[in-house]
Amino acid sequence: MTAGGAPARLGVGVVGAGRVGAVLGSALRSVGHAVVGASGVSEASRERIDVMLPGVPVLDVPEVVRRAELVLLTVPDDELAPLVRGLADVGAWQQGQLVVHTAGSQGVRVLEPARAAGAIPLAIHPAMTFTGTSLDLSRLEGTTFAVTAAAPVLPIAQALVVELGGEPAVVAEDARPLYHAALAHGSNHLVVLVAQAAQALAAAGVERPGRALGPLLGAALDGALRYADVDGAVGVGLNAPGAAAIGALTGPVSRGDVGTVRAHLEVLDAQAAGAPDLPPSYRVLARGATARALAAGRIDERQAAELLDALAGSEPAAGPPDAPPGSETDA
Repeated sequence: MTAGGAPARLGVGVVGAGRVGAVLGSALRSVGHAVVGASGVSEASRERIDVMLPGVPVLDVPEVVRRAELVLLTVPDDELAPLVRGLADVGAWQQGQLVVHTAGSQGVRVLEPARAAGAIPLAIHPAMTFTGTSLDLSRLEGTTFAVTAAAPVLPIAQALVVELGGEPAVVAEDARPLYHAALAHGSNHLVVLVAQAAQALAAAGVERPGRALGPLLGAALDGALRYADVDGAVGVGLNAPGAAAIGALTGPVSRGDVGTVRAHLEVLDAQAAGAPDLPPSYRVLARGATARALAAGRIDERQAAELLDALAGSEPAAGPPDAPPGSETDA
């Protein structure tokens, strides 16, 4: 560390030049660190090194570690523990060396073999998807990075994140799996949700589903994120299912329109041969929306019960009441 709290200029070794490693290595290089070596097994990784880290030698992993003052481990989560242990077994880790991994679900415990050899373990994880191209460099600006480290060296991890243009958020060791599950649920399942909606629109005859979904999903996401920030600021607990982002919820569940939901289920079930994952996904998410709408007071217990009955496949004794004049009709 320098007197101002920022990391001194370091020799960085990138272990695993995938989409994340090549970009972070390039970002560290752009702020004055020297990338002294990178490992890449696949042809795609080697090409990425050529493009994102021109002039950096492609080396085997132990040699990358030997040359580096900061080792950046950017390998898949499940490969991290055996890699760290294997490098310890061959005596690769060095006293005082910074060892940084980017696995979202892991803290620094997984780096214990390196720490036992005298290295300094840090865990940082950018809450962002990567393309592995220069486009990602500008997207690092303002990205939240989960940071986990022992208290005496936590400022080093935070300073590295700031150098990358990110915003550090301290996440406790034992909370890393929950943190990562939240990101995976929000990001990966959003992609699945959009793909399902686009497929259904195409089946309905809409020629450009992405164009049709863009404004609607953009507005919904923007609203949900704004409400989520408000809820987080006041400390909403996980046991308050109606709180987080529910203010942005629209559509038939938020209005208790069970007849519309039944109609949705009927047509989605009819499409099940071409999209078998769509009807069960709709049911699961609609049940979650029902629970949150009820907890937030958007619907009453009778409406919630009717919705849950419909989502479970049972028929009500009578149809739902007519919608009053002026009811919302947004999607």
